[in-house]
Amino acid sequence: MQPRRPGFPARLPSAAPAAAPRPAGQPVALRPPAPAPQGVGLDSAAVRARMVQRLAAGGITAPAVLQALRDVERHRFVDSALVNQAYEDTSLPIGLGQTISKPSVVARMLQLLLGAPCAAAGLGRVLEIGTGCGYQAAVLGRIAREVYSMERLRGLHERARANLRPLRLANVHLIFGDGMAGYGPGAPYAAIIAAAGGEAVPGAWYDQLAVGGRLVAPMALGGGQQALLVVDKAEQGFKESVLEAVHFVPLKSGVA
Repeated sequence: MQPRRPGFPARLPSAAPAAAPRPAGQPVALRPPAPAPQGVGLDSAAVRARMVQRLAAGGITAPAVLQALRDVERHRFVDSALVNQAYEDTSLPIGLGQTISKPSVVARMLQLLLGAPCAAAGLGRVLEIGTGCGYQAAVLGRIAREVYSMERLRGLHERARANLRPLRLANVHLIFGDGMAGYGPGAPYAAIIAAAGGEAVPGAWYDQLAVGGRLVAPMALGGGQQALLVVDKAEQGFKESVLEAVHFVPLKSGVA
């Protein structure tokens, strides 16, 4: 029985796609690694360990999430002028009006994904909406079997490619395209996670979520407020839970 999804997907005006040498929606194979940047004083595992300790004290208990955050060097995904703030619990600008999320928010959303009914034996295929600089995709690549990450801004898509290339994550696929349409070729997904919030969840995300899967995304509540939304998909339909307040960039359609 096909679950009935809510009938109020966000319908934002489509933007005309920018000309691009690569067709929109085509996965990008990561190239062989370039030499990793050398020390900026934050290469020590002890720095990341202290960040992870703070996250654990704040309620993050999933071992896989804590280990992934310990492994991924966040300072390699931020601008050099902001590198000394890389392991603080703060969002940072990454250009084009976008930000890298707080480590605590990344950890919270990933822990929620691991609570999906179908994730009992591990997280399978994941769709990420909003690659940004690639940090969350790198963390996802360590806890999920396969990751499809979509970015609508070409400048950030290319930046994420450059950031992720040295990590050689063969299970992470970067896609330049309109995230509101999801990515049908990879569906169904055990989990969908979004780094931008709209007034409602796009219908394509409901359709592309597997039965037993979970969607975690910010949702606009009105008055400039947002909250974290969790959607579980079962044979009988969808269960939605609104959690704590969050602050993300707006969800937009089209590519640029």
